Amino acid sequence: MGKLAVNIPWSGGEFRLNNPVLAASGTFGYGVEFASYGPLEALGGLVTKGLSLRPMPGNPMPRIAETPCGMLNSIGLQNCGLERFMREYLPRLPRNGPKIIANIYARNLADFSELAATLSRAPGVAALEVNISCPNVEAGGLLFGQEARAAAGVTAAVKKFSGDLPVLVKLTPNVTDITEIARACADAGADMLSCINTLSGMGVDVRSRRFLLARRIGGLSGAAVKPVALRCVWQVAQAVSIPVIGVGGIYTAEDILEFILVGAWAVQIGTANFSRPDRIFALPAELSALMDELDIASCAAFRGTLA
Repeated sequence: MGKLAVNIPWSGGEFRLNNPVLAASGTFGYGVEFASYGPLEALGGLVTKGLSLRPMPGNPMPRIAETPCGMLNSIGLQNCGLERFMREYLPRLPRNGPKIIANIYARNLADFSELAATLSRAPGVAALEVNISCPNVEAGGLLFGQEARAAAGVTAAVKKFSGDLPVLVKLTPNVTDITEIARACADAGADMLSCINTLSGMGVDVRSRRFLLARRIGGLSGAAVKPVALRCVWQVAQAVSIPVIGVGGIYTAEDILEFILVGAWAVQIGTANFSRPDRIFALPAELSALMDELDIASCAAFRGTLA
């Protein structure tokens, strides 16, 4: 498995993964829920369900709808809250093997700072991923990730209290120019960027004449968004010098190599976890076999070699 190893550079040294396959936030629970489908140790890492300071009930039902080649969701960031996660879930996650990345979200800078400060001291947490696709109540509800200054502000706040942990910022594609947001986050201290979060979408039922989601608009994910995600990863990798993690519509080993080819250091598997909860565990071995077939010596050698 040596050729799959990834050593991602950041300001504190190297973020070492056994392989580039990570589970994406919001699709893998807190990690422990998927242990019956395969060995968590087989993964390069897992990103937890988004964590807030206090428990969140999420949006009303229905909040998931299947679409051609994907799904819409409007979960509303339901989660158990930071305290319960640290007490009940974090101790049950493996300490050897996959990197545990805590995804965090808040609606103001003070809460982001408190989340970062607490998790920076939590045994077993290896990094923080910042969800900036959430409303900033201090700016009238504008999403942090849709304006460069707001994105930079939350990045700097988290970085200030992140201690020895690298900080990833997860970018939204629902902007005019994702590279502008990427550069703002990089300049504010982000160590890595995750591209992309879901695209805004909507579904309706012509028979009932109703929206498919109770909140009407949700996030589109799955195979349908992969071309957008590839484009964003390629653009962002050209625009900043910090590493980029690819997210969006990944299901096969070939999908993974496509993202690495355009510049990603690693990838996150999301919607596939809903259709086949065991799928992610097969990907490292399938990736290794495909690399042998294509005579690719290592992920590092292949990364960013798009002609």
